[in-house]
Amino acid sequence: MKALIGLAFATALALPTAASEHSAAISVSELSHIHGVVLLPNSDLALLATHHGLFAVDSDGSARMVSEEADDFMGFTAAINGKLYASGHPATRGNMGVIGAESSDGPWSKLSDGLQGPVDFHALSVSPADPLVLYGTYRGIQVSRDGGRTWSMAGAGPDEVIDLAAAADDPGHLFAGTMSGLLESMDYGATWTLAAAGGVPVTAVEIAPDGSLRVFIAGAGFARLEAGEIEVISDRTDDVFLHMAFDREDPGTVIAVTAESDILTSNDGGQTWSAFAQ
Repeated sequence: MKALIGLAFATALALPTAASEHSAAISVSELSHIHGVVLLPNSDLALLATHHGLFAVDSDGSARMVSEEADDFMGFTAAINGKLYASGHPATRGNMGVIGAESSDGPWSKLSDGLQGPVDFHALSVSPADPLVLYGTYRGIQVSRDGGRTWSMAGAGPDEVIDLAAAADDPGHLFAGTMSGLLESMDYGATWTLAAAGGVPVTAVEIAPDGSLRVFIAGAGFARLEAGEIEVISDRTDDVFLHMAFDREDPGTVIAVTAESDILTSNDGGQTWSAFAQ
C-alpha cells in the first residue's frame, strides 16, 4: 500500500515543464521569504513557495519560477495523491483564497474563498488519512472535507499557531506547532490539548512517511514525537526550521527551510544536515 501511494505521489507531482521553459533560471540564493516546501520524489527538485512565486530548485542551486504569476504563495502543501494546495496573495494584492493544481507545473485554479474570505492561510495541511480533508488558519482553524471547495470553522484554535500537520491515523487528528508548545486535536481542530514541549516554541511540524510526527523545537532541534515524548534526533540550537518536507519514496530524505531562508537537506532521517544546493 505504501509503495502504491508513493507511486501515485510521484506520478501526480510531474516535474516542471512548460512553465520552467519560459522562465529564466536564477540562483537559489536570490530567493527569500520562503513560505513552504515540497520535495518531489525520485528527483533532485524541491518546490519552494515564496513571496514572489512558486519556484522549482535543483540540487545545483538553479531556481526557475513554475507558477504563472509572481504571486505570494503563503500556505503551501501537497497531498499524498500529488495535488498541490496554496493560499496567500495575488501579485495584484488582496487575498487569493484557496487554489489548487494537479501537478507542479499547474495550471492553478481557484477552489474557494474559504470562510469569511477570501482567506489568506499562513498554515495549510492536507490529511494523509483522507486527502479530501484540509486545514488552514484564518481567524481560527478552518477545515474542508471536500478537497478545499467548501470550508467551515472548527474553532478558535490555539494561540500563536506557527504550523499545522494533519496526522496520518485519522482525518480528525491534527497537530499545531505554536509559540507555547506542541498542541494536539482529536476532533478536527475544535478542541486542543498540550502534546509536548510546553512553554517552548515549536516552529515546524510535519508527518513523516511512516506516519510519525517530526517537529522543530526552538533551542533544541529536529525531533520526533514518540509515545507522547519528544526525542531529539538532531541537536540544532543555532537554526530555526520554519518548513519541512519528506520524500515519500525515500523516507530518509527530508528538506528544511530555516528562518534565514537557508535550504538544508538530510539523507539519514534528520540526524545530519547539509546545504541542499551544493
